[in-house]
Amino acid sequence: MTKITFYQRVDGTFQGFHSQDHAGYSAEGQDIVCAAVSALVINFVNSLDELTDDHYQIDVNQEDAEIDVVFTEELSEEGSLLLRSLILGLTSVEEEHGQYLDVIFKEV
Repeated sequence: MTKITFYQRVDGTFQGFHSQDHAGYSAEGQDIVCAAVSALVINFVNSLDELTDDHYQIDVNQEDAEIDVVFTEELSEEGSLLLRSLILGLTSVEEEHGQYLDVIFKEV
């Protein structure tokens, strides 16, 4: 199961997120849940790079299927919109395939 934890401050802003593990929906190369999660996360990071001036740190461990994204400053309005879009996409996948994806919000 893929677990994605969003780290949210008391004021509602986000500090970042951590994604871990493979979904296990199907064999590697055929796992539509893993593919959807990967596409959403990669699109978010690429969009943050190309469409905003927001700053972040990213650590990717492909072998362990882990991604850490930490926002080094509060997200801009555009960055926040992109993050809300990521969350919307992921929670939609979770609604359909909850046994393979768990989206968690943790207050920090």
